[in-house]
Amino acid sequence: MRIAIPTSDGKLCLHFGHCQQFTVVDVDPDTKAAVRTEKLTPPPHEPGVLPAWLKEQGVSVVIAGGMGARAQQLFAASGIRVVTGAPAASPTEIVAKFLNDTLTSGPNPCDH
Repeated sequence: MRIAIPTSDGKLCLHFGHCQQFTVVDVDPDTKAAVRTEKLTPPPHEPGVLPAWLKEQGVSVVIAGGMGARAQQLFAASGIRVVTGAPAASPTEIVAKFLNDTLTSGPNPCDH
């Protein structure tokens, strides 16, 4: 499983399309352990670009703060699970909570 988290300054960036980079974590779902982490610089933000790019990176889950409805639809069409409303925490903390089913998500602050 590959989990992508939009990040800025080492924490989850609340606005998905304007992050500095994506922290991508390869996870063994059986052991619930991260086996590799990398930081990827995304292409320039344009509608529809990030879902296609993350699919090319082999991502299967995106955890975000806020994300527009269109982006969510594009991810769903690509078979990528989206979790929105995540807190501005470190990717390590977010992934650990996600894998242990303890990630608390709030409202999706993105309205476009």
